[in-house]
Amino acid sequence: MEEHVELVCGCYEQILFGYRVTPGGEQWTATTDFTNHAHTASLSVVAVNNRFVATGSKDETIQIYDMKKKVEHGALLHHNGSITCLEFFGRTHLLSGAEDGLMCVLSLSIHPSGKLALSVGTDKTLRTWNLVEGRSAFIKNIKQNAHIVQWCPSGEQYVVVMHDRVDVYKLETASVIGTIQNPKRISSIRFITETVLAVAGDDDLIRLYDTDSQKCLCEFKAHEGSQIMVSSSSDGYVKIWRLDLKKVRKKHVFGPYKVHCV
Repeated sequence: MEEHVELVCGCYEQILFGYRVTPGGEQWTATTDFTNHAHTASLSVVAVNNRFVATGSKDETIQIYDMKKKVEHGALLHHNGSITCLEFFGRTHLLSGAEDGLMCVLSLSIHPSGKLALSVGTDKTLRTWNLVEGRSAFIKNIKQNAHIVQWCPSGEQYVVVMHDRVDVYKLETASVIGTIQNPKRISSIRFITETVLAVAGDDDLIRLYDTDSQKCLCEFKAHEGSQIMVSSSSDGYVKIWRLDLKKVRKKHVFGPYKVHCV
């Protein structure tokens, strides 16, 4: 069977798109695999595990799509507000947050152990949740409203995003150990490795930062032994990028690093 990657994305037009991406040397090919029009308002968040895709929308519903059978699996109707965040843990659990009184959060992230979760909202707090007992474990007051929180792959650190700033926290002390200042408001982040963080925001650049030194390793214009990163934008395009992490880490030796769209 030909090797391929499944890529899913949601859009303002209420539709979930699925693409089958096939590696092909320097040039990769993407073909439409499925479309699903399950919502009555724009999609706000998409989450995936090894079989299911969950989509949240401003229509206040969560829709589940079975990637194996390519059919709708069901809907979750527990919220009374726009869905703002979704995250799977393993094959059986899904956490959701929305603009209602049930769990009013803008972003959440599950610890790799599955025992803890972090959430941020519009109340200027960072909350730690005990998922074993299903209760709030700790509340930390922060000076601004944060809109993104994310664990690093090992779970030893986590980052909190406030507008154009990323605060890096150490789990052991629950304190800030460094701050990354991005030139523009941040809309999305993703850990590429334990310490390399990809940041995208309100411009057409993607930047890679080192969370240990808080320095920018490289930046490249996105909507102009490798790892692959996917970006989407309000310009209507989804692009796939090839990253050579060895060159990223040695940028200070070799000079500027260029990322190629595949």
